[in-house]
Amino acid sequence: MQIKKALVTGASFGIGETFARQIAAQKGDLVLVARSQDKLENLAGELQSQYGVKVQVISQDLTEANAGQVIFDQVAGGPETVDLLVNNAGFGDYGPLDERSLTKQLAMVQLNVTVLVELTYLFLGVMKARRFGAIVNVSSIAGYQALPYMSVYSATKAFVVNFSQAIWAENQDTGVRILCLCPGPTESNFFENAEFPQSMKSSGNNYASAAEVVKETLSSLDKKDSTLVTGGISNQIIVNLPRLMPRDIIASLVEKQFRPKG
Repeated sequence: MQIKKALVTGASFGIGETFARQIAAQKGDLVLVARSQDKLENLAGELQSQYGVKVQVISQDLTEANAGQVIFDQVAGGPETVDLLVNNAGFGDYGPLDERSLTKQLAMVQLNVTVLVELTYLFLGVMKARRFGAIVNVSSIAGYQALPYMSVYSATKAFVVNFSQAIWAENQDTGVRILCLCPGPTESNFFENAEFPQSMKSSGNNYASAAEVVKETLSSLDKKDSTLVTGGISNQIIVNLPRLMPRDIIASLVEKQFRPKG
């Protein structure tokens, strides 16, 4: 798929930043969205200098109400100029639900679910009118099973899987490509932001690189599958476990693995 212009949320680090870099390397213009104005401006300057592409920066807190509409209305040249929407912004939080901040849990739902639906809704309409475009919704292998101590996070990612697969089916003949990306553990600051205990993190050798995840995703835009699970056979096994074992058993096993130590 030739991408003339892409909008990427959560573009200041990790998978979002990597999407921006790889799209710019393919000479695609960009609209970068995140809270950090400074990080976005630095990235934009680097990509403009290195690849000669146009980069628009939108500094926006996506946990605010109607954030999706605010972004949609700010796209330079109009939202119809966007060929690819990457709904990447999101975060997790670790710990027993009743011991975590309720405000943070609700902000997670807003960011991981509400604004993703809002942006998908808004851009899908203009893409269908053009009969061209693509939307990548970033979920996780966590969306395929309950994750005790990350209950809200795994629930939001399950929503993204089901939502994306449904609108994929609705749009098979509209010219709009819908892809749900489900990576496993990936090199980023996700676990630090989620306050995941250092003792429970996987070793770096078990993390996929963001570059590998994004490269595979962009290649998959030329295919017809609704969902891309990256990270090899181990992640394929994880997402298919609920078909092979009772969900209660899986949740109990994961609870023991994720249970806070001490």
